[in-house]
Amino acid sequence: MTMKLSEYFENAKGIGVLATTDGAGQVNQAMYAKPLFLEKDDDMTCSFIMSNRLTHDNVEHNPSASYLFIEGGEGCVGKRLSLIVGEEEFDPEKIKAIRHRNDLPLSDEECKFLVEFHIEGVRSLIGNE
Repeated sequence: MTMKLSEYFENAKGIGVLATTDGAGQVNQAMYAKPLFLEKDDDMTCSFIMSNRLTHDNVEHNPSASYLFIEGGEGCVGKRLSLIVGEEEFDPEKIKAIRHRNDLPLSDEECKFLVEFHIEGVRSLIGNE
């Protein structure tokens, strides 16, 4: 039986990088926590809490993004997610509750946006699996 993507990220330990581009194609990469799966039965939608920085600005101009997750430990193990922006939440109380429930290392002041992404594809860290 294949592990659900939400279960994988719930259990895996490692480092994540979210890559975005602006309207002109200029690439930005930023360290990000693991994706949040807010709907229990939806493994094709994830979210990230964002501050008002370049990554958020980029997804407003170009909805495509890529998330790379490298597991800690030996070897090159992890996941690559191809993402498309979906909905965006601005309610500070809702974002604060999600942040505290998931123990994210951000201050309330930094947490400005909850950006939902549709997962277009999932691949292993190396290869096309």
